[in-house]
Amino acid sequence: MSAPKQQTMKPQTAARKLGVLLAATPAEFQDGAVSREQLGDLQANPPEWLAELRRNGPHPRPEVARRLGVSVSGLARGGVTEPLTTDEIKALLEEMPPWLAAERRTQAEVRQENARLKARDAERAQQAEI
Repeated sequence: MSAPKQQTMKPQTAARKLGVLLAATPAEFQDGAVSREQLGDLQANPPEWLAELRRNGPHPRPEVARRLGVSVSGLARGGVTEPLTTDEIKALLEEMPPWLAAERRTQAEVRQENARLKARDAERAQQAEI
């Protein structure tokens, strides 16, 4: 009997799962397929290049949005279309341009509304059990 074939993913998918920008990864990572086992090992024991990318960037847009406390759409509305480094993100937070303050307020409102709806739905489900 032959051993089961190992599942692999494209480097772009692996980079997304690791939360890093593919273009900033080493060439050997970009050029080959990544197995699920390799991905698990990278997540559990990140090599120095991965730890450095996570620490200092450049970061992909979803990570930039998370660090700024806005949505990816909010980044686009603010004109941020390129990956940013950790220092650039800190500078934006210190400067707090009007678009960023507005997007952070919007994101906070969305989170509050989602929490309210979740609590309402949980209450309804509890009442339905009675």
